[in-house]
Amino acid sequence: MTITATITSLGHKGEGVAEIDGRKVFVPLALPGERVEIALDGDRGTLLGVVAPAENRIEPFCPHFGACGGCQLQHMDRTSYEAFKIGLIETPLRFAGIEVPVARFIDAAGDGRRRATLHARREGVGYMRARSHEVHDLDVCPILVPALAKAPDIARAVFQAVGEADVSIVASLSGLDVAIRTEKKQARHDRLAPLVARFKLARLALNGDMVLQAQPPIIEMGRARVELPIGAFLQATAAAENLLADYVLGALDRKAKTVADLFCGLGPFALRLAEQRPVMAFDNDRPSIAALDHARRFTKGLREITAKAQDLFRDPLTQYELNYDFVVLDPPRSGAEAQVRELALSKVKTIVMAACDPRTFARDAAILIAGGYTMSDLVAVDQFTQSTHIEMAATFRR
Repeated sequence: MTITATITSLGHKGEGVAEIDGRKVFVPLALPGERVEIALDGDRGTLLGVVAPAENRIEPFCPHFGACGGCQLQHMDRTSYEAFKIGLIETPLRFAGIEVPVARFIDAAGDGRRRATLHARREGVGYMRARSHEVHDLDVCPILVPALAKAPDIARAVFQAVGEADVSIVASLSGLDVAIRTEKKQARHDRLAPLVARFKLARLALNGDMVLQAQPPIIEMGRARVELPIGAFLQATAAAENLLADYVLGALDRKAKTVADLFCGLGPFALRLAEQRPVMAFDNDRPSIAALDHARRFTKGLREITAKAQDLFRDPLTQYELNYDFVVLDPPRSGAEAQVRELALSKVKTIVMAACDPRTFARDAAILIAGGYTMSDLVAVDQFTQSTHIEMAATFRR
């Protein structure tokens, strides 16, 4: 069914929202105030044409925008874009009873994303199409760092070698680190190994096992150089990692003597904090803890870092173990509810929490505030540019 409708607002996924016969219909790529022609299917509308465009509509910079599902916001001008992303953070906070505005919006795109996962399928290589399980075939992705320009070619070569797979590629200082995931049980290592020389890769791994390594993939964190474990978590852009680390260091009180980094990962905060203070670091990912400890041992000028593997979801540090002046935590999307409840009962003076999900961040922030903390200096850190994802960080003080 084809109809013409007026878009009245934006949903949290960046979709235009129209009121049709008393119900909401979500239309990707449409903006508030626009008259649009759509193909209606239940509560979903496919944009067929813009009859009257909004003043804040701009020309997307990527030729694949609209077909590729990797970006959702390239058609929106900068003012509207920032306002939308700030709203993604402030709205869940408001629902949690927290009236703290975003103090700063920080562009953390830097040189582009240094990691990407491309899906290699029969229909092509790229990201999934919007609202689809089919892949949109890519020849280029302008939001990636220049070092990942050959990512589509690498993914195509992987498909030719082992068939359908997900191909994660990280740009490291020593070359590209490629990790392949496939459900094909008899995928042969010998068919993949030649790709290391062909594309000058640092390392190639298949389903968590190394196929071949020319040299260890290295990432710089402060003055330390960290060897990446296979499949390790890494901030999407180097700029975001640096900006978040600067934020953490800026919140560190000169009088703070004891410091802990919870959900420390590879140590982007711990390694920089250790340039000034001894640090206790905790994470449930043992390979990341080992990489952090290795980097600590081979970096000159650092204070002591004690890195411990501990599942802070099931076994959080208790209020009695949290004998620190300063704590930083950067949990995954699910947040850190169990650990935050212990922090709320503790005597920790200052907490910095970074997060990648506004809803779980709002939940965890409300727990800390109910426990006697005051939240300040809330910042939006935009590293997943042109998407509906946003990072945030805030400082909590007793």
